[in-house]
Amino acid sequence: MPFADELISDTTAATLTRAVRAAAPHATLRALPATAGRLADLTLRERADLLRDALLVDLPGTYADLAAVVRAARDGAEPFGGWLIWPVTSAVASRAVEEGTDAAFDDAMALLADLTGRLTAEFAVRTLLRHDLDRALATATAWAGSDDVDVRRLASEGTRPYLPWSVRVPEILARPGVTVPVLDALYRDESEYVRRSVANHLNDLSRDHPRLVVATAGRWLADPAPTTPALVRHALRTLVKRGDPDALGLLGFGPATLEIDGPVLDAARVPFGGAVRFTAAVRNVGAEEARLAIDYVVHHRKANGSRTAKTFKLTTRTLAPGEQVELSREHSFRPITTRRYYPGPHAVTLQVNGVATDVAEFELEAPPND
Repeated sequence: MPFADELISDTTAATLTRAVRAAAPHATLRALPATAGRLADLTLRERADLLRDALLVDLPGTYADLAAVVRAARDGAEPFGGWLIWPVTSAVASRAVEEGTDAAFDDAMALLADLTGRLTAEFAVRTLLRHDLDRALATATAWAGSDDVDVRRLASEGTRPYLPWSVRVPEILARPGVTVPVLDALYRDESEYVRRSVANHLNDLSRDHPRLVVATAGRWLADPAPTTPALVRHALRTLVKRGDPDALGLLGFGPATLEIDGPVLDAARVPFGGAVRFTAAVRNVGAEEARLAIDYVVHHRKANGSRTAKTFKLTTRTLAPGEQVELSREHSFRPITTRRYYPGPHAVTLQVNGVATDVAEFELEAPPND
């Protein structure tokens, strides 16, 4: 399987060149063929931008001129799908913004919706959102009623506040809740593909506006589809990891009277690349049944000697009065590409319904020959 940066490759550039040449036989293509061999040291978004810019150079003129070539390529015999769609849709959006007319803007939005099923237009639509958010959101809200599942997903995914690999849309971040009407139209969607996008979008919003997210999720739970509870659980995952009491309460994890023993570590020192093992016991000493979300938090040492916490799911349990659950977990410090481990003091805590226990300290040893 290719690395993410390799999804747009010299092969992608060659395929795009052939499709454009077939759709515009009288165009002189110099910039697109010249991208061959220039992609290797670029990130995925940089690769998409390079091909976008080459396409705009090789197809000068008006927005309508470019859109005509794109539609001809779409309808032509040469392959016209997959990762080449990112630079193509980005070129469409860029030329429409450059032209600056409502007609070009609206046609670009329609063309992106038409092409999104060939990969996705979620990255390109950001250019149009940045140019005229209200006009773009009006179209995105209409997309939410489309018969095409890919277009419905584009309405949610393209307007996400923190869409991965994409440029930010500052006005979305500055106007809390401006995208919620799109989500309101989609949270009961029949497609899990669309609903997962809605959940991820709401989770994005929770980074900056937790109260808005809890209120929105609460409205949805008050008028649910059978799939709504699962969507809300996924949407609130970051708030739950943070121990947000309102999010936990919405999911049924309220205050409880508990007796917690642990976490108890099996060793005070952990070899680099090894694992820390801990046990714990949680007992409901209250008079009512207790529904519990039990996580654990590893406090990793940073390069500057401070510590940063990362929360991991452990289990959910419902305990009757007097009932106890025994817990155990092994947490690996095997080297991975997404985290660097620094030797020195670390710690583990439990987090039960958002309330943290005392820390259990341990020492992560230095790598051999360090």
